[in-house]
Amino acid sequence: MARLVILLALVAAVVLLLHWFTRTPPEKVRRVLTQGTIGAAIVATVALAATGRLNWVFALLAAAVPLAQRLVTLLQVAPVVKRLLAMLRGGQAGSGAGSPRTSTVTTRLLRMELAHDTGELTGTVLEGTYRGRGLASLALAELLDLLSHCRAQDAQSAALLEAYLDRVHGPDWRSHVDAQGASPPPSPSGKMSREQACEILGVAPEAPAEEIRSAHRRLMQKMHPDRGGSTYVASLINQAKDVLLGER
Repeated sequence: MARLVILLALVAAVVLLLHWFTRTPPEKVRRVLTQGTIGAAIVATVALAATGRLNWVFALLAAAVPLAQRLVTLLQVAPVVKRLLAMLRGGQAGSGAGSPRTSTVTTRLLRMELAHDTGELTGTVLEGTYRGRGLASLALAELLDLLSHCRAQDAQSAALLEAYLDRVHGPDWRSHVDAQGASPPPSPSGKMSREQACEILGVAPEAPAEEIRSAHRRLMQKMHPDRGGSTYVASLINQAKDVLLGER
């Protein structure tokens, strides 16, 4: 019976520790662990010196090395654990329509999603003749017809669709367009909300700064204009990071 109680106590301690890891920013976790380790080492050294067992310190140091390595690994997988706990609660780590590894940009006429892992860009038409259709289901002629409508109705939707055409059809599609050419990339209009910023970066509202910066870097690697991405989408990604980090 006593062993069962001890086992249950250990399991409860592990669950609480994992919960603390997922709720606490990595910077604070590292600071607490560092301070706790130093404090425990001082207390142990004094106690062992007083009892004449200082040689145990060397054994503890040897055991601390693999423990420290495991803690570092645990810190690295903390975001994954966080998402798993959210799924068990029936929630979702990401916000909006996107999954935890998906970014979503919504304009008046289009909703576009970018898969972080694959870089795949997909979209859905929200208004007009092609309402409800996925962009992948539209032939090039239909996409160009939709582009003409977007240019007449909403510059942001036009810029988003041009980014999709560049990504899926390459620059050749421009040869089918009349002399007006590409739409000038618009500046993001209005103030971006935290909810919109979370959808664009594909992070949870309570995501720590390190996760926000990581998502920003990952998306910019795929959508930077120098890498075939869109100036407009890149500006949205930068604005989303600034909003979530309180820089705008």
